[in-house]
Parts: sequence; C-alpha cells; structure tokens
Amino acid sequence: MIKKEYVDTVMKHKHALIFAGGIATAIIGKKILESEAVKESCTKGMAAVLAAKKDAEECYQDMRENAEDIVVDANSEVKKEIYVEEDKE
Repeated sequence: MIKKEYVDTVMKHKHALIFAGGIATAIIGKKILESEAVKESCTKGMAAVLAAKKDAEECYQDMRENAEDIVVDANSEVKKEIYVEEDKE
C-alpha cells in the first residue's frame, strides 16, 4: 500500500511532475511523428481521402450530366406538345 508520506511528497511537487510529464510527452510525440510507420500510415490515409474525393467528383459529374439530359428531354417533350399539329378533316 502507498504510504501517506510518499503521497504528500508527490503532491508537494506535482507541478514539477506535470512539467516533466509534458516534456516527456513532447519528446515521445516528436519521435512518433517522425517514425516511418506513422508517415506511411498518414500517407495511405491521405491517398484514401484523395481517391474518395476523386470518386465523389466523378459521381457528381455523372449526376449533373444525367440531370442536364433530363432537363433537355423534358424541354423537347414540352416543345413537341406545343407544336403538335392537329389533323384537319
């Protein structure tokens, strides 16, 4: 079990421990960010995002072209209806 004196000593110096913990975290974080595994993982993630963006742009373009075709077809049907000639008997 932890002795009360040990806890009291730690609590007196808690700001120093927090500071040391922050420095250790910064050093470890820097090492992690510089590692090849992290670089490779981030690169693969970015490639996936770029591929998804390209797919979304292609899908959007297809939908836009289909919508434009629908509008053109609808307008041509309206024009046909307007200019329909009746048979005169």
